[in-house]
Amino acid sequence: MSIHTQYLESFLRSQFYMLRMDGPLPLPYRHYIAIMKLVKTGENNWSLPELVHAVVLLAHYHALASFVFGSGINPERDPDTSNGVRLIAVNNFCVCDLANDNNIENASLTSSNFGIADSLSELEALMERMKRLQEDKEDEEASQEEMATRFEKEKKESLLVISGGICAFPFVSFDDEIVSTDVSRYIEDPGFGYKDFARRGEDHLPTFRAQDYTWENHGFSLVNRLYSDIGHLLDEKFRMVYNLTYNTMATHEDVDTTTLRRALFNYVHCMYGIRYDDYDYGEVNQLLERSLKVYIKTVTCYPERTTKRMYDSYWRQFKHSEKVHVNLLLMEARMQAELLYALRAITRHLT
Repeated sequence: MSIHTQYLESFLRSQFYMLRMDGPLPLPYRHYIAIMKLVKTGENNWSLPELVHAVVLLAHYHALASFVFGSGINPERDPDTSNGVRLIAVNNFCVCDLANDNNIENASLTSSNFGIADSLSELEALMERMKRLQEDKEDEEASQEEMATRFEKEKKESLLVISGGICAFPFVSFDDEIVSTDVSRYIEDPGFGYKDFARRGEDHLPTFRAQDYTWENHGFSLVNRLYSDIGHLLDEKFRMVYNLTYNTMATHEDVDTTTLRRALFNYVHCMYGIRYDDYDYGEVNQLLERSLKVYIKTVTCYPERTTKRMYDSYWRQFKHSEKVHVNLLLMEARMQAELLYALRAITRHLT
């Protein structure tokens, strides 16, 4: 995160406030929730402020797991090492280099895992699609009916994306061995985890209309009322990552990346059934390649299954710092999605 200092400051402020500053939950409870998911197994009665505090902590650490695994910080098993574990290396750089961004800005240019010409052409094609989308938007906007249809199509397609290496798309597969960490001794319910919001094959998939319950108009005020000031810190963090840009794409400068950042954020919400009425989901399909969609679903829904090969497979000309930027967007989109569902449920309980 230190690669993106503005965001890091905002992240650390909010995390420090959740764990150390005044709040409804005692300090030991906060750390225990972060580690053991106390809310799921606890039998005590919770006050609403305590519940909101716990929900914010859970959403924070669920999302943080996505960033940690997605950025290649997790260890992978290696039979050639004495302890069976090695640190992931991205494009032949060790994790300490990745954390500090040392000498890796052009790492993808030196990797022998793929052809430079192919990856350059992929980059140029992506930039061309971004330019064409902007021009088309200026000429004619899609109707509400068409945008609703495109969302439903993207939502159903997201259910076909299977993490951990296999998906329904042709020519996209990852055969890396998925390694499960030895944490079973701490888990009461091993089957507990992410499940798609609807079964594949269902005709009518549930949709969370963002306009009916937004972070800005509903979630923010509820959180701030029951857990003072955390709403401002979270809102600052969401806005920071959504608007963060250096106007670069790989070796290109002065690039407006707004459409790309918005597609990444909204695709995560789409996977969780959240729809924005004013967004054209056709942009997602045009800007996010198939291997990137597999990566996004794995990182946001099953982060422990993320592998180096998935990381290397998308946007091969992009710098590591730019891929970290992608993971920051995925992390915050995932956190906001979880908060929207939880806070909406609390609001309904109050009314």
